[in-house]
Amino acid sequence: MKARVKLLEGMTFVAESGSGHAVVVDSSPDVGGKNLGARPMELVLMGTGACSAIDVIHILRKARLSVTDCMVELDAERATEDPKVFTRIRFHYVVTGKGLAPPQVERAIRLAKDKYCSASAMMAKTAEIDWDYEIREG
Repeated sequence: MKARVKLLEGMTFVAESGSGHAVVVDSSPDVGGKNLGARPMELVLMGTGACSAIDVIHILRKARLSVTDCMVELDAERATEDPKVFTRIRFHYVVTGKGLAPPQVERAIRLAKDKYCSASAMMAKTAEIDWDYEIREG
């Protein structure tokens, strides 16, 4: 896997993935940023949520379940001292589908967390990770 991060101006960067996608990254104004993009640690948190959501959806669809939507809301705490790593991350999954049962959704979330999601496995090295979920019909 490759990536490239290039300074645009001030503290604003463009980050390009090896697969050809780009995102603007910036810092907060108190350290010279202009608030033109997500902060690096926000991207780490968003990537962790996306990694987990992709795994949950993949597991549920592989089981031939009808899933129409999945949202993960994340709430994270960071260390007060540098490096300000994540110390706690709470995942709240909202999974929408037809006839989804709690054991199916719980199994998918557990497998994503414990076996498949590389990002949450890395985060678990410094952060306590917990989760809950709700199922919506639709």
